[in-house]
Formats: sequence, C-alpha cells, structure tokens
Amino acid sequence: MNDIWPALGALVPSVGVGLLFWFAMRAVIRADRNERLAVARLEAAQDAAANSAANVPEHPER
Repeated sequence: MNDIWPALGALVPSVGVGLLFWFAMRAVIRADRNERLAVARLEAAQDAAANSAANVPEHPER
C-alpha cells in the first residue's frame, strides 16, 4: 500500500497538464464556433440589407 502514493504522485502532473490542454482546446473550439455564428449573422444582415436596397425603386412614384 505504501508503493501506491509515489505512483499516484507521478501521475498528478500528467493529469494536470492534460486537464489544462482540454480546457484550452475547449475554449478555442467554442471561440471558433461563436465567431462563425457571428460572421454568419453579419453576412445574413448584409444580404438582407442588399436585397432590400435592390427592391427600392430609384424614382418613387408621387
């Protein structure tokens, strides 16, 4: 039973680095997903504005 503590102590740094890597990659993936959603919303708004501007007549009837 006394031999298990050094083995667990040797695994702690590896597990800690693994958890740090997992959190960092999770943050990167979430940031990328949010950025893609924001770009898609921006492009949709620009397309809607361009389509509404194209439907406006140059000389409105009076």
